[in-house]
Formats: sequence, C-alpha cells, structure tokens
Amino acid sequence: MAGTARAASAPRGTTARRTSGRDGFFGVPERFMRPRVVFIAVTAVIVAFGLLMVYSASSVTALADFGDAAYYLKRQLLFAAVGVPVAVFFAWSDYHLWSDRLINLIWVVTVGLLLLVFITAGDAYGATRWIAIGGFQLQPSEFAKITIVLVAASLAQRYFEEGTIDWWTFVKLMAIGVGVPVVLIVLQPDKGSTMVLGITIVTMGYLAGVPKRILAAFLVLGVLGFLGLSLKDDYSRQRLLTMLNPESDPYGAGYQLLQGFYAFGSGGLFGVGIGFSKQKYSYLPMAHNDFIFAVIGEECGLVGTLGLLAGFALFAWAGFRIALHAPDLAGRLIAAGCTTLVVIQMLLNVAGVIGIFPLSGKPIPFVSYGGSSVIASLMLAGMVVSVSVHSRLPETAHDGARRSLRVTEGDAADAGLSLVGEPLPRSARGVDAGRAPRLTVMDGGARGRAAGRGRGRPAGRVTTDARGRRRVDLGPDAAERRRGRRGPRGRR
Repeated sequence: MAGTARAASAPRGTTARRTSGRDGFFGVPERFMRPRVVFIAVTAVIVAFGLLMVYSASSVTALADFGDAAYYLKRQLLFAAVGVPVAVFFAWSDYHLWSDRLINLIWVVTVGLLLLVFITAGDAYGATRWIAIGGFQLQPSEFAKITIVLVAASLAQRYFEEGTIDWWTFVKLMAIGVGVPVVLIVLQPDKGSTMVLGITIVTMGYLAGVPKRILAAFLVLGVLGFLGLSLKDDYSRQRLLTMLNPESDPYGAGYQLLQGFYAFGSGGLFGVGIGFSKQKYSYLPMAHNDFIFAVIGEECGLVGTLGLLAGFALFAWAGFRIALHAPDLAGRLIAAGCTTLVVIQMLLNVAGVIGIFPLSGKPIPFVSYGGSSVIASLMLAGMVVSVSVHSRLPETAHDGARRSLRVTEGDAADAGLSLVGEPLPRSARGVDAGRAPRLTVMDGGARGRAAGRGRGRPAGRVTTDARGRRRVDLGPDAAERRRGRRGPRGRR
C-alpha cells in the first residue's frame, strides 16, 4: 500500500495548501474574520473607554451622594458583567433562532413589557419609560429596538428572498410586527428611540430592495411626525427652542446645554486631562449619562472626541462588512440594522450635546452610564457577531470538483484519468456512460504495474518498434493533419 499512500498524500497536500491560501485566521476566510476581529476589538475598546469616562465624570457626584466615588463605576461594571455573557451567548447561537423560530415569542414579550410601562412606571423628565425591578430601572424601549430589527429582517426574508408571502401580506405583517411596538414607544413618549428606529427601518428597507418612492414617503411622514411630536407639549417644544437659542434662558432650560459648551471650550485641542474636569463638579447635570460627551471633550479635547467618533466609524465599517458577506437577506439586514441602531443613537446624542439638534435623552451606546443601554448595546453587538460566525463561503464549481476526488485501487481501465502506472492511450480509458468522468488517483510503482499487466488491459493504439519497445500511437500531429493524405501543397 506504499504506492496508494504516496498517491493519496499528494492531492491532500495540494488541497491543504489551497485551503490555507483561502483561509485568513484560525481556518476562517479572511473576508469573514477580518471585520469580525475589528468589530469585537473596537467594541471592547469603546466599552473600556466608557467605563473610564463614567468613573471620571461621576466620581464627584457619587462621592457627594453616596460617599463612594466609584459607586456608578461599580454599577456600570455590574451591567457590563451581565451584558458581556449575554452578548457571547447571542454570538454563539444561530441568529436564525431569534429571527425565525422564536420571533413570535420575542414579539409578545416585548409588547407586554412596553404595555407594562404604562401600568407600573412613574413619570420622569416628561416621559414614562422605566420599570423598577429590584432596584434596577429597566427601559423596555432599549430592548424593543432589537425585536423590531429581528421582525423586520424576518419579514423581508420571507417576501424578498423566499417569496412565501405577497406584498400586501408583507405590509400587514410589518404594520403589526413593527408598527405596534413603535406606536407604544411613541406614546411614552420616547422621540429619540422613535427617530433611531425610523432611520434604521429606512436603511433596512433600502438594503432589502423596497421601492425608493415608498421609502421617501416614509421619510417625509417621519419628519412631519417628529415636528408634530416636538410641538405638541410645552416640554418638547422647549427643547426645540433651547436648541435654537440656549442663551435665552441661561439658568433654566438652556443651562445644561450652555454648561456643555463651556466644557468643550475648556478642553481645547488636547483637553485638561482625564479626571481634571471642572464641569463635573455639579455644574453640568447628567455628566455621566446624557452629557458624557461634553466631559470627554473637556478632559480629552477635540482629539479625544474625534477619536471616539473614529471608533464608532470603525464599528460601522466592520458591521456593514459583516452584513455584506452574510449568507442570506435576514443576516444582512440584522447586521446592518443592529449597526445602524448603535451608530445613529450615538450621532443623535452627539448632535444634541453640541447644539445642532434638540436634546433627545438618548445615551451614547457602550459609553454613557445606564444598565438598559449597556446591556442592549452589547446584545446588538452579539447579534452582529452571530451573523459573522454563521457566514459561509458560497459554493463554487471547484468545490464540487474537489469533493469528487477519490483514491481507488481499481483497474486503470475503469478510471477517467491515469496519473501513475503504465501509459494508457485515450481510446483505452473507460468512462461509464451517463456518469461524468471523475479525477481518480491510481496505484503507482512497480507493484501497480505488475498487477496491471495480468488483467487484460485493452491494447488501444499500442505499437512496437524494431527494438521491441512498446509505444503509444497518438495519431498524426497537427502538421500532418493539415497536409492531408495527398502530401504538402504548394502555391500555384
């Protein structure tokens, strides 16, 4: 069997070298592994930076209120310790489990939590958004965003790719599966989450192939709805007026925004240094939460704020690269939707803090203090990684041919191609009718030749010269075929 071993080892070695050329890291193709590593790494860096800034921004307030400068840091670490295992579980599990098999149960639980807000929650800052559970304030709208992305991706998969539902069924199911949770979020009211969800749904619709005129109409209705919600009550209207002219009420409605401006002005280009902020000494309200970006600007300067934005830009690049290589439409929309949710919420917070958009009360994902925000953001990241982990290279014709490789000890006459052993003319190579020829590795060496001589191999066009040497007649060469039987032709 030495000939068989040598014959089998060469193709396997060739296949292994070819596979290693396609694989990037740990046996995973580079197109999958590179954005996955970047995505996980940048998420970990942003979370770590957020923990540092939460401690810096909240230490003075925590020491004054609780006698422990690390009070908010400890709670944020606890939230992260809960969120990271959940994210790992989401990344390990198949995203089809959540977007297909369990989607109905997830939707029912989400709607139940959103309804529970109106029954048990109290009013805070003009909104009813939180449920108190054992000393922990749960904000269902943060987790409802994940459900809405899963529902939208599942329905788009069924209509655009599988074709199992028609257009009007798709519209009806979207109105129920997406519209009902969004309406419940609007009624809290939570205009920030509504806006983030609206932009995310439009992005997913564009990627899924929804007609552009429908998306444009949806955007127009969304803008009109936002203006209506912003002007319907005094609290929301005051936020819009404060954005336009915060100096009109510097010690009232415009106080927080102006203190944020002072923080940016104090930071300059490189900042005053982490831990040396002056605005966090009870001058800037919500310094560790909604306005943590202002503290970053004061302590880390313009360079620090741009660095944070660059980190989220890298997060977006990796997330959309994962979406690009997802194995199906549902995976593409889940990865793109979760990435869009995080990035748009970050931009909404930053735009409000620098005064170019009304304050929304939405925290910066991974960075601002808040249990629901950190856990929900990590769940979104885990869902994106799940899409990457369960992505596969598309099947090619070469993959099918590679699977047809086999090692046999049979007669060379039964093979489609002879690689070793005695010369075999084409006329003597047997190919089964009705079956495509396969690449077959035959026994080689003296043993194979000895076995082959006694099996009555068809002679084919085999000739013997004057010295007794056997030769295979391959027929006339190209020049002889062009001359024909009458010999060479000359010009006339």
